[in-house]
Amino acid sequence: ALESDLTPLFDTILAHLPAPLVDPAGPTQMLVTTIEYSSYVGKIAIGRLRSGRMRTGQSIVQITPEGEMLPGKVSQVYTFRNLQRQPEDEVEAGNIIAVAGIPDVGIGDTLADPNDPRPLPPITVEEPTVRMTFSINDSPFAGREGKYVTSRQLRQRLMDELERNVALRVSDTGSASEWLVAGRGELHLAILIETMRREGYEFAVSRPEVIFRESDAGLLEPMEQVFVEVHSDHLGAASEMLGKRRAVLQNMRYGEDGTVYAEYIVPTRGLLGFRQPFLTATRGTGIFHTLFHGYEPYAGDIDTFENGALVALEAGQVKTYALQNLQQRGSFIVQPGDEVYSGQVVGEHIREEDLTVNVCKAKQLTNYREKPKQDGDNVNAMRQMSLDDAIQFLRDDELLEVTPVALRIRKKELRHEVRQRAAKKARLE
Repeated sequence: ALESDLTPLFDTILAHLPAPLVDPAGPTQMLVTTIEYSSYVGKIAIGRLRSGRMRTGQSIVQITPEGEMLPGKVSQVYTFRNLQRQPEDEVEAGNIIAVAGIPDVGIGDTLADPNDPRPLPPITVEEPTVRMTFSINDSPFAGREGKYVTSRQLRQRLMDELERNVALRVSDTGSASEWLVAGRGELHLAILIETMRREGYEFAVSRPEVIFRESDAGLLEPMEQVFVEVHSDHLGAASEMLGKRRAVLQNMRYGEDGTVYAEYIVPTRGLLGFRQPFLTATRGTGIFHTLFHGYEPYAGDIDTFENGALVALEAGQVKTYALQNLQQRGSFIVQPGDEVYSGQVVGEHIREEDLTVNVCKAKQLTNYREKPKQDGDNVNAMRQMSLDDAIQFLRDDELLEVTPVALRIRKKELRHEVRQRAAKKARLE
């Protein structure tokens, strides 16, 4: 029978993993491995106390990865109990602790005894490889569902995030209402978006894009080490998908149960929007995870077919009658009764180009009597979208409207006639 909690895992860890190598009698020595932020005490450094003891009120020296030594004083030491920080007067080596009172502490710093400062080998934080534009929500539904909606509130929230999310980068653009936010991948940025959404923020984000670098050797792009686990029945489909995304196979082995373990080097841009098709191709059984590999020369163009969008022509309430007549044009991400506005993406077209549709068209009433029937009987099920799905659905000319209540995809240019003229001009060129 399955256990109700993780106690068996913790018991196994205690029984089989060796205890950390520490020196309780040595000088104070702690490597900062993560940072939290509190509006009350400021930055909080977290790591394992490798040597000696740490006391509240103790003087220490902060040794940066560059070797700079900065004096400091510990205002409070914490241990962790039941996922909560517990204030302590003194802690001995071997414990994972949190230390407050060091304002400029960073990941990779060593907190040491001033009388015997011994730096520990620093850890490094990987540079961002993917970025998105965060902006205020300027859709027709702006301000309806969010608690924090202004550019000042959004900017302050992003600045606060920098204090505790050391792998994040935020830079200004030419506009006072949008910022470039760079992170370690789609998931890194999606976690930030979901966190802000739950806090009551309302904003819009653009499609993720890869951060390239220029060098003497030419254009460089970030590469990922991808570890894939699939059943042998789905290996062909998974390999074909990765091959189209410029993946290079590094290693492969077969397990006794039919599982295939493969390792690839893939351009980061090849993994944008990869998760959902991969799960579909492996019927939900495939597993993959990634590790940053480094920057390498540009691997070449990636030809991925993208379906166009079904775009709402006018504002109003989605009608069942309209969806019945349009469902052969593609799949919908709205359902009868939803409020939509002109320029909002309401579904995915079966073809490559966008199609503007009227999902608010109602059935004309007549005096003709016919056998009564349920309007919704012949409407295909709405395609449910999570935040990850919505981000992967985005095209270059679209934005994702994020509110505490809803996720809506829209065109950057909401006016149908302007988009029509731009499309015609692009075809002529």
